[in-house]
Amino acid sequence: MDTGNGTGRAVLTVTQLNREIRELLDGALPLLWVEGEISNLARPASGHVYFSLKDARAQVRCALFRQRAGLLRFRPENGQQVLVRARVSLYEPRGDYQLLIDSMEAAGDGLLRRRFEQLRQKLEAEGLFREERKRRLPRLSRRIAAVTSPSGAAIRDVLQVLRRRFPGIPVRIYPVPVQGQDAATEIVRMLRIADADPENDVLLLTRGGGSLEDLQPFNEESVARAMVACRLPVVSAVGHEIDVTISDLAADVRAPTPSAAAELLSPDRLHWLRNLTALHDRLAGQQRRRLAREHERLLALDGRLQRQHPGRQLLDRAQRLDRLELSLQRRMHQCIQDRRRRLQTVDQRLQLRHPGSAIRQGRERLLALSRQLLRGQRGQLERLRQRFGRAGHALENISPLATVSRGYAILARDDGRVVRSVGDVSQGQQVSARLADGQLRLEVLGSASKADEAGDG
Repeated sequence: MDTGNGTGRAVLTVTQLNREIRELLDGALPLLWVEGEISNLARPASGHVYFSLKDARAQVRCALFRQRAGLLRFRPENGQQVLVRARVSLYEPRGDYQLLIDSMEAAGDGLLRRRFEQLRQKLEAEGLFREERKRRLPRLSRRIAAVTSPSGAAIRDVLQVLRRRFPGIPVRIYPVPVQGQDAATEIVRMLRIADADPENDVLLLTRGGGSLEDLQPFNEESVARAMVACRLPVVSAVGHEIDVTISDLAADVRAPTPSAAAELLSPDRLHWLRNLTALHDRLAGQQRRRLAREHERLLALDGRLQRQHPGRQLLDRAQRLDRLELSLQRRMHQCIQDRRRRLQTVDQRLQLRHPGSAIRQGRERLLALSRQLLRGQRGQLERLRQRFGRAGHALENISPLATVSRGYAILARDDGRVVRSVGDVSQGQQVSARLADGQLRLEVLGSASKADEAGDG
């Protein structure tokens, strides 16, 4: 506490003041139960939840920290009525008085709205509210089955509208309680009974307005499924125009009020009378026009009958038979001429392709090919003979036998190797000398190279 102002008075800073108040509030009040409606809901990235809790005259700020928010069994939304267990505290930076939420649960209408929304989402996901599933109402009902309270204002409004618009439509009332704990069970039972009656062709589920709690039987899952399971189309007219129930969504047709449902289920009597009069006049006009057309047709048939007298028909048929006979003769003559020309053409083609002609042509071609082959063979033999002679002369020119015949000899050692140099033999070694007319066995007595002969010279 700051006392340095020279006056001796204790002066607090704003921070100190807010801290003192927070400590005072934290210690003064225990955990409290508070009920109210959620508004100004905010969910920052931190995971905490901030909102205001209000009633008709006041509101208070609330903080629900992330650890506690993760324990909730439902997701808080604006407009929900909730019951919170909290302690009173102060947010020091702004000096805001607030509730720190320890636990929270739905309460009152907020709980009912939450249950309504959860059930709506569930049934919608299953396809119970799809338009293509819903059945059309009959154009004129044989009998309306009204599942409702027999003493309620809703059925009185329905009967009054039906008497005014089309009093000829019968209505059978299937009595049920329209609010309370057992209402939903009775509604399901009566829907099944009314749907099984073969004299009914449309079902009407209706009641007057009321609170959300009063309308709760019409927000039950069992009622919605029973409506969808019905073989007959179902009209739902529950509450006022602003009220929307699960039964309204599950019904084949939803009427905003019971009176509007009666108008949907009944045609306008005066409109039907006007249509009936118009149809009568239209039918009478069509009958007169049809009689006129039939009279004209009768006259036409009489004239046609006169034209089709048997005697006249026989003359016409005789003339037609003559024409057909002449036409047939012309066509037969023409057909014979055509066939004769085709026969001549085929005969000419056959002569050209006779096998004898083909055989003669083949024989001539075979003889020509034989002569041509013989000439080719003779020429080939002559060319080979000349080539062989030239090769023989060339071979004789290079043959060692020709050399030997001129007085030379071919020396070879005993191992068959030809002696090409004096170095290939040694003194005393036996060699063979091949002459033109035989061989000689020789012994080497000595040797001298060309260099030695040159030296001796």
